[in-house]
Amino acid sequence: VGWLIAGWVARKVRKVVAQRELDATLGNFFANMARYLIIIGVVLGVLGVFGIETSSFAAVIAAAGLAIGLAFQGTLSNFAAGVMLLVFRPIKVGDYVEIGSESGTVIEVELFYCVLKTPDAKKKFVPNSQVWGTALTNYSSYPERRVGVDVGTDYGADTDEVRAILQKVAENVEGGIVEPAPAVFLKALGGSSIDWQGRVWCKTEDFWVVYERLTRDVKKALDEAGVGIPFPQMDVHFDPEAVEAVGKK
Repeated sequence: VGWLIAGWVARKVRKVVAQRELDATLGNFFANMARYLIIIGVVLGVLGVFGIETSSFAAVIAAAGLAIGLAFQGTLSNFAAGVMLLVFRPIKVGDYVEIGSESGTVIEVELFYCVLKTPDAKKKFVPNSQVWGTALTNYSSYPERRVGVDVGTDYGADTDEVRAILQKVAENVEGGIVEPAPAVFLKALGGSSIDWQGRVWCKTEDFWVVYERLTRDVKKALDEAGVGIPFPQMDVHFDPEAVEAVGKK
């Protein structure tokens, strides 16, 4: 009877997990755990019926559970974090994420680790405790992203003219969307240039394509308008007396 009840409970747990649309791996784990706990309880109860002292068994099981818990502390931490990831779903398969110093596309979300595929096709296994316990950036959560391209222009260039050029480029870049509207932001007066940023919104899956197009179009438009893009330079000044002294030697 205990065996039948254990099987029924396991099936019930799997059914509940399926109805809640949780991960099938999670359902199988909880179902098996419930089944074996019931079977162990039934076995201890039967031994008690036949007059066998079961208190020692309970102590042994408790001690074994404590030892296993200490030995698998890191593993249990990963498991707990995996349950949280499966329940709250901050990431899902196909998302591009950044977890601490690791980044890539999510291939699998398992109970103990997440599998990422990097842009250069490397497979990385990240422990779930690290995923849940550190800063997590999900670049695929929203359907749209903003592209920002920085550029510096000569101090001699007219700021209104440069703004108009960059605004036209932002509004006409291929792949950009109308809403939210493209914008040009004057960031700072740098050490050797006036720093701007062109901002364009696009579909998340088109981010890098639009980023490259916007960078190319900005450079081309500034070149056509005769607006220079400064680069770091160093002026070297010679002391006339020192030069003369060296010449005499």
